[in-house]
Amino acid sequence: MYPLLIAGLFVISCKSKKEEPRQQNSGPQSVIVDVIIAGKSSISNIVEVNGSVVANEAANLQPEVSGRLVYLNLPEGTKVSQGTVLARINDADLQANTQKIKVQLDLAEKNEQRLRKLLSIGGINQADYDAVLNQVNTLKADLDIFKAQIDKTVLKAPFTGVLGLRMISPGAYVTPATVLATLQETDRVKIDFTIPEAYTGLIAKGKTVTIKTTGKEGTQKAVIIATEPQIDATTRNLKVRAQLNGSNINPGRFVKVLIETGGESTSILVPTNAIIPDAKAKKVVVVKDGKGKLTDIETGLRVNGMAEVLKGLEVGDSVAVSGVLFVRPNSQLKVRSVKKIEDFAGAQQ
Repeated sequence: MYPLLIAGLFVISCKSKKEEPRQQNSGPQSVIVDVIIAGKSSISNIVEVNGSVVANEAANLQPEVSGRLVYLNLPEGTKVSQGTVLARINDADLQANTQKIKVQLDLAEKNEQRLRKLLSIGGINQADYDAVLNQVNTLKADLDIFKAQIDKTVLKAPFTGVLGLRMISPGAYVTPATVLATLQETDRVKIDFTIPEAYTGLIAKGKTVTIKTTGKEGTQKAVIIATEPQIDATTRNLKVRAQLNGSNINPGRFVKVLIETGGESTSILVPTNAIIPDAKAKKVVVVKDGKGKLTDIETGLRVNGMAEVLKGLEVGDSVAVSGVLFVRPNSQLKVRSVKKIEDFAGAQQ
């Protein structure tokens, strides 16, 4: 009997040991986060945005009519002047029809001259003369049509620029959808960039901005020439175009655009990875009394991985900068460490 009693006590003790971890783990787990204490930081008086280089003029060289190429003058990478003949399409049939119309027109004009003299002395009635005159005018209109069609067989440079790579060979059959080459004016280029709506007051036609490239060109000056009249409703950005004269920057290149704001300012900065994007607003996690609170914020300029907070935070707020994706409203938080703003960017307090 004693062995049975001992075995029963052993089974009960094992069950109690297995149930202990369940009871210990039944409580809510705290999310471990790092925080920064919101404070005022100085922001440079330079707004830096991304831009793209656009040719002052650019066009795909395409024929207006279908036919076989009988002349091709597309020296790749060469500068050509406006009006230079770049290609010709076989126009033999149009030339023959033009010659035919000229012969018919010559005969009709002679008949018209004879009938005009007869009409002046009453030798014919007005209706007969009008019929011949109408034939002359019709043939002249037909001749103009054929001349216009012949003009369409000649491809000329629409402006002075540099030819790109040739995409076709002499003798090929082309259609209006065929791209023979590209032509771009690179003596002057445009810089297209966007700027947040909060800084649209810095943009004005004629204002000078600084263009910074990643190559050996260094920094250059460009003048704002136009803006879109409407701010993009999706991104809340304004599209701006500036012109850069006498530059050797290739179109399509990435550049940085530096815009002076007129002086340094101080604002609350938070790391961009601490911001939770939402369909309606941007949020950050504010730690208060050991709990996490999702707070709506309004951001401004972004500099070196930091975002300027215009609304939503107060100086002294504890903002979570790690583990924010695991935080739920009013969830328990455990602060692991307090970071400084210098740990995330080179901002100066």
